[in-house]
Amino acid sequence: MQAYHSSMGGFMDKELGEGFLDHFSGLQDPRSTRNRLYSMAEILLVTLCAVICGADGWQDIEDFGVAKLELLRQILPFKNGIPSDDTFRRFFRSLNPNTVQDLFRSWVQNLKPNLTDKVIAIDGKSSRHSFDDGVDMLHTVSAYASEARLVLAQEKVSEKSNEITAIPKLLEWLDVRGSIVTIDAMGCQHAIANQIVQKEGNYILSLKGNQGTLHEDVAEYLSDEQLKTADDIQSYTDYDKGHGRIETRICSISSNVEWLHERHPLWASIRTIVRIDSKREFKDKMTSETRYYISSASHKTPELILHSVRSHWAIENNLHWILDMSFGDDQSRMRKKNAPQVMAVIRHIALNLLQKTKSQMKRQSIRRLRKLAGWDAGTLSMILNQ
Repeated sequence: MQAYHSSMGGFMDKELGEGFLDHFSGLQDPRSTRNRLYSMAEILLVTLCAVICGADGWQDIEDFGVAKLELLRQILPFKNGIPSDDTFRRFFRSLNPNTVQDLFRSWVQNLKPNLTDKVIAIDGKSSRHSFDDGVDMLHTVSAYASEARLVLAQEKVSEKSNEITAIPKLLEWLDVRGSIVTIDAMGCQHAIANQIVQKEGNYILSLKGNQGTLHEDVAEYLSDEQLKTADDIQSYTDYDKGHGRIETRICSISSNVEWLHERHPLWASIRTIVRIDSKREFKDKMTSETRYYISSASHKTPELILHSVRSHWAIENNLHWILDMSFGDDQSRMRKKNAPQVMAVIRHIALNLLQKTKSQMKRQSIRRLRKLAGWDAGTLSMILNQ
């Protein structure tokens, strides 16, 4: 896509293939070639900028474009002004969501996140108000680089399926070499574990009762009595104080798993079993919980295992919670045809750019950064230029 000179920090002055619009120029325009008043680049640019700045619906996107038309014309011509909300609606409903997802993955790779020895958390999320006329709400599984705070990819869960079928599709293209993939109990499947190991990654999977006696056997081996007497068990204790509460976490691990392989031959990739005891004290109340995990990593200390498990929770706090509370994902009424899935990708693009910008600033929230982008062209330029 040819870009006009920009005074907004040189967003479109990057090398070919590096900018957002260049990456998404591979989209096939679904519109008729007759009576196209707006280029695909213009529609995409207005939408991304509007979502960054707080737009929640089609009318918001149009209103943003009208208010910022002169600014947007510093990047693209917009000879016919800003598209109507109906134009945005029809365009995004008609896009091929699989192509959009592929292009998003390519764009993320261009950000060059270093994921060696880092956690890639995989988890699902529903957009609760995206259902329509007998069509279920959109449910996607996302891969999230916890330390880098980047969404790496997402896969739609089929209406007649569940996350177990979506996760392998996500892993097919995901580069997990040297990374630690964390998944909750839904994804604790030996085929998924083997796929991660075959792709030269390691896993930490949460255990519950969905794998026969595996959870029961691990829990019995790492019982309180065993922890006191076994020589092969290592432990690490972490304390966290703040906001009037005290949290204590004890991570205990063992690499003695040959007996487990005999009992569960399909789980030959297990190298470490894990127990995490958590206790929270707040005022006069105390709660406790014990959770179990399996891992293919044999060289990790209990401290690193605990860090990885806690990093998995970032997908809830730094992705799903922000999408709901800041982007209004749960309340979005973009629900027809392909629009929910495509706009979920646009929100992930906006969030990735905001997170990269936020990491360069002190004491800045995503919500406030979005407001600043809407008020100040320089802030929007900084975000777009990540």
